[in-house]
Amino acid sequence: MKIFYSIIALFGSMCLQAQLSDECKLQLGTNLSGLVDYGTELPFVDLMHNARQWYTKDIDNPADPFDSGHAGDLSYRPDGYPTHIPQDIPGSIYDQRVVTIWAITDGWPAGEYTVLYEGTGELSFWGGYENLQQTDANRIVFDYLNPVGNTLEMTIVSSDINDPIRNIRVLMPGTEMTYETDPFYDLWLDKLSIFPSVRFMDWGTTNSWGQPDTWTWDDPTLFAWEDRAQMDHYTWATNKGIPYEMMIRLLNDYDLDGWVCVPHRADDNYIEEMATLFRDNLESDRHLTVEYSNEIWNWIFGQAQWLNKYGCELQNTSWPEGIVPFVQNCLDIWTDVFIDDLDRLTRVAGVQASWQDVSNRMVRNLAEGSFDAITPTFYFGFTEDGDTALDNLGAGATVTDIAQHAREGMEHSKDFLIRQKSELADPLGVNLVFYEGGQHLTGEPFGEEPSYASALLDIQRDSSMYNMYIEWFDFLRTLQEGDDPLQLMNFSFVAGRSARYGSWGILETMDQDTSSVPAPKYAAILKTIEGCDMSVSTSDLSENIETYQIYPNPTSDHLTITGDLLNSKISIFNQVGQMVLEQHVSATTAILNVGHLIKGSYTVQIINDKKREVRKIIVLDF
Repeated sequence: MKIFYSIIALFGSMCLQAQLSDECKLQLGTNLSGLVDYGTELPFVDLMHNARQWYTKDIDNPADPFDSGHAGDLSYRPDGYPTHIPQDIPGSIYDQRVVTIWAITDGWPAGEYTVLYEGTGELSFWGGYENLQQTDANRIVFDYLNPVGNTLEMTIVSSDINDPIRNIRVLMPGTEMTYETDPFYDLWLDKLSIFPSVRFMDWGTTNSWGQPDTWTWDDPTLFAWEDRAQMDHYTWATNKGIPYEMMIRLLNDYDLDGWVCVPHRADDNYIEEMATLFRDNLESDRHLTVEYSNEIWNWIFGQAQWLNKYGCELQNTSWPEGIVPFVQNCLDIWTDVFIDDLDRLTRVAGVQASWQDVSNRMVRNLAEGSFDAITPTFYFGFTEDGDTALDNLGAGATVTDIAQHAREGMEHSKDFLIRQKSELADPLGVNLVFYEGGQHLTGEPFGEEPSYASALLDIQRDSSMYNMYIEWFDFLRTLQEGDDPLQLMNFSFVAGRSARYGSWGILETMDQDTSSVPAPKYAAILKTIEGCDMSVSTSDLSENIETYQIYPNPTSDHLTITGDLLNSKISIFNQVGQMVLEQHVSATTAILNVGHLIKGSYTVQIINDKKREVRKIIVLDF
């Protein structure tokens, strides 16, 4: 049955692509945020996956420093858990315990949390919880009713060397019985369901991968396949990122296409094994884009510094020509692994949107036929003059001022993207796809709080941001040619606002109430995606956001919709815009049988003579 529906979907997609309307010229995916303990994007119900890496505390030290600084001196198991606690460290007068923390818990759902673990020992907690109870030897529960503005810290107080504490799980409310079969947070899946594809750059901690920090890059060691992120490691918020197995599971379970970045310090066998893992385990109808590292010309990242040293300086080769062999080697290995399945793969060469000379010198030195597309960003931001003008306004700058200078920067950015297409992609006969983009409204120098910080934060919730996104998408449509939509990977999915480091998320938290905290970037992307999904004209209808309750979502059999459904038509469309179910309703509750639909993401449209509401659902195979 799935094969039959896949053939229909493919045929429908081919029909739709034969003549793309303006609404369907763009295909928007998204980058996923990396795992950090202070993040508000929480893909997993087991929050131990995004715990901070261990730090240490002195035992019985009256000064009680936050971090005694001995994490690197302890002995650990292969899964990252200490072999025992306490540990005696040479040079320290105090024995040591290990501690982890979740510094910001604003995205955590309120309710009763469950902590499970194996081994013999004791855990303790500090933070905003209530009613903590040790229900048995290896199970703890606590209520976390006010996550916003709170912090949670967990300490391994003791751990038996013969049976050490390991496999700690910190489980969201209601997930104790399902976290293994359903590891992804349903609210995260619901918000993600509007996108057909995801990029795993930050999931894989691609920037400065395998390095202790951004600025320590003078080690020539290449990493073996065994050095990759492992499923049983105590946290995935490390410099190796989330295991590839979880990336594959997300793509397969929710019918998403993916984009992976190969670590810059992976040896040849690592690259080959990575390609083989995706080839053999990714469902055949899922498409994969592969890229060597990320922004290898961007000097703020360790990979750019590392490649310059070992590809250029030590080889007495000019930059950027000296880093091309690393890109070529990666592309060649993936090509060899996928040689019988190249239609499943898009091999991209990253370019810098605003530096055409560097783009040309890198891409034109790659072997013809070894890559399928070039990939710049599609950001818009301030020019230097715009940043200077805003700095002169300082705290007196308004949202209107920000929007004015952002639009000036937008015009500046258009020229860069047109040149990438006309001078590189078109002459080489390869596609143009975009690995990142959206607003890039940050001050200079990056990382310092700008004088106009208040207005910079305010515009992230202002309607002018929505309007700029719609205008920007209108321009990007002019770059699309042929039968395939232009692929754009939004940056990024969920992250809080920051005037200092950039407000990258299209949502600030996954549970953001957009009726009280506007999300104009998310709204513009949603409108753009739905404009192609739906075939029904809505120009004479007013739209109300989420006036109906739709549950359960995800579902495997029935969908219940409640609300004022008087004289309403409910339609469900698949990912290529085909209507797969329709029901006329005149009641307060409708129950739809969706058990016959193949697994994947669908659009639900509820329409009557007063309003139209569009929502996304996910159908699973349970």
